[in-house]
Amino acid sequence: MAYTILFGTFTTLMFIGMPIAFCLGIASVATVLYMGLPPIVVFQQMNSGMNVFAMMAIPFFIFAGDLMVRGGIATRLIRFAAGLVGHLKGGLGQVNIVASTLFGGISGSAVADASAVGGLMIPQMAARGYDRGYAVNVTVNAAIIALLIPPSHNMILYSIAAGGNVSVADLFTAGIVPGFMLAGALMITAYIVARRRGYPAEPFPGFAKVGYYLLASFPGLLLIGIIFGGVRSGIFTATESSCIAVLYAFLVATLVYRELDWSGFVEAVLGAARTTSMVLLVIGTAAAFGWLMAFLQVQTLMIAAISAISDNPIIVLLVINIILLLLGTFMDMAPMVIIATPVLLPVVKAFGVDPVHFGVVMILNAGIGLNTPPVGTVLFVGCAVGGISIREAMKTIWPFFGASIAVLLLVTYIPALSLWLPAVFR
Repeated sequence: MAYTILFGTFTTLMFIGMPIAFCLGIASVATVLYMGLPPIVVFQQMNSGMNVFAMMAIPFFIFAGDLMVRGGIATRLIRFAAGLVGHLKGGLGQVNIVASTLFGGISGSAVADASAVGGLMIPQMAARGYDRGYAVNVTVNAAIIALLIPPSHNMILYSIAAGGNVSVADLFTAGIVPGFMLAGALMITAYIVARRRGYPAEPFPGFAKVGYYLLASFPGLLLIGIIFGGVRSGIFTATESSCIAVLYAFLVATLVYRELDWSGFVEAVLGAARTTSMVLLVIGTAAAFGWLMAFLQVQTLMIAAISAISDNPIIVLLVINIILLLLGTFMDMAPMVIIATPVLLPVVKAFGVDPVHFGVVMILNAGIGLNTPPVGTVLFVGCAVGGISIREAMKTIWPFFGASIAVLLLVTYIPALSLWLPAVFR
């Protein structure tokens, strides 16, 4: 009966439109009351879920990304991307993907990527005759690249949810090749769709201009190297690197680009505080929910259920991918990672899957879920920026969705794509 109350309450509240954090919290309290445990247990688990030192990296990376957006880095990255790939067929679509990849290496956030790059690119694409649905679909699918490449906040969440036993440095490194693969797959898809629809290419500005654009964007791009190089080499931890990222972003935005004024700084502080408070509330309630699942031995039941389906790792991974894709349609990324990791990680480890490899698979699954309704956060942001409905976007998203699924399957069944680069750096 406790299982019914926990999952039934959560599902019912979610489908009536209640925010995910309250769904998780109320379901946890209701289950604890039914089991005769003191309600304070839920709040203790919420506190322990949020009171993790490594969690400090998340608000600082969010703040650093916000400073760079307001400091002019997004504009310069887009200009550099335009010079680099704008001459390809469907030029502005290609620019959108490359700019999202570069900006994702600074922000680590798919929502920030869709908002910043989409806010600049979608109006330009519409003005040049691109269909708004195409512009939105390119933007939202390219935004999930930010989840795979450093400094991905959700890689840190996965490490914490895995009990802190999975190296953040290895996770950062493991996501790089899949991230570039996703970018390449989306660029090929954008090219094919643009060719069919007759979208234009932009004139090539010349190598001198491309070099100038690279030089102008280099201070912002250098942040990627500082974060990844510092964490990978062991000079500083992921938490320390987030603080360095904030300091560096502030100096670049104020002293190099000189586009961040006092009001912009205040807005960045308030925006980061709002985002952090929402994320931490979700993390806290998800931690309480996850503790109850562990208490009720949901992991053991899950291993038994999947083992009953098949003992073939190929089939097991396929089943887990389907589960994660379904969860992603109605659960936001942070609670999904916090809840699903303790449940599914023991399952895949029992079948010989490396935890770092599984982390990349989970993050990519959850990223695809951000573009699938009814709870598609990145899709909602992209549609709001593009001024179209979810229904309009979903009519033409399928080629890009198919490209993302193809990359997911490759990453799932070829572990070397995730594990080769971490092994090189060890």
